[in-house]
Amino acid sequence: MCTAAQRWRDDLASWAIPDEILAAAAESPWIHPVEMFLVGGAVPDSPSHQRARDALGDHGGVLDIGCGGGRAALALVPQATHLIGVDHQQGMLDRFTEAAARHRVPSDGILGDWPEAADRTPSADVVVCHHVLYNVADLPPFLHALAAHARRRVVVEIPMLHPLSHMAPLWRDFWGLERPVRPTAYDALAVARDAGIEARIDVWDDQPFTSRTSITAAQQAHFMRVRLCLPAEREADVAAALTSHTSEGPRQSATIWWDVTDDDRRD
Repeated sequence: MCTAAQRWRDDLASWAIPDEILAAAAESPWIHPVEMFLVGGAVPDSPSHQRARDALGDHGGVLDIGCGGGRAALALVPQATHLIGVDHQQGMLDRFTEAAARHRVPSDGILGDWPEAADRTPSADVVVCHHVLYNVADLPPFLHALAAHARRRVVVEIPMLHPLSHMAPLWRDFWGLERPVRPTAYDALAVARDAGIEARIDVWDDQPFTSRTSITAAQQAHFMRVRLCLPAEREADVAAALTSHTSEGPRQSATIWWDVTDDDRRD
């Protein structure tokens, strides 16, 4: 019998780029450019931030897993009085601590992948993890490690569909390749519940991801060209394709959240 966790793993594996396309790539397509995750002005409110604030009350510490530039944690200031960020890119952590300093809130950065970095990471009142799960094949231990580090609540945010779903027309145009449609946020919820986590879900209309960043059209074309495994001389073609496709509209996002129990906590 195939479990929810195994289905999640298999569905994620279906997003692999065919070997013959990867072999032609001059650069790794699995990029997470720092520029795409920087926090500029005020972070728009969302159900994810609201669920975290409800658990924080007047004040508390926040642990942000896969923190990037700190959008998930910084949205909780001033109720969040201490921030801890975990990320596998030092450049992300540098931006996280810089942004926290601008907001005049103390912070700590921990370099590493989750849950491998869990033993080096302090607990916090609320643990947040935004836009990470689709990068995690083995989901149950990842989720349990989040819960073990939360004293009150865990709040996870992901898009309803895989974050690279919007690239499907480009893969079709340049490679004749059809992309998968699963897993979805509901599949992640099923994994959590099968793992004994009493998680709940809020589904809501979110901004398109590109509206969250301040990258230029040229930068977007560059990042897309790399992710499409195309050579540098095709960047103008990618830029043209981006303008010919319908602009990215609102997308659905999901907030998966749960309150921790004494059995969940590490301390």
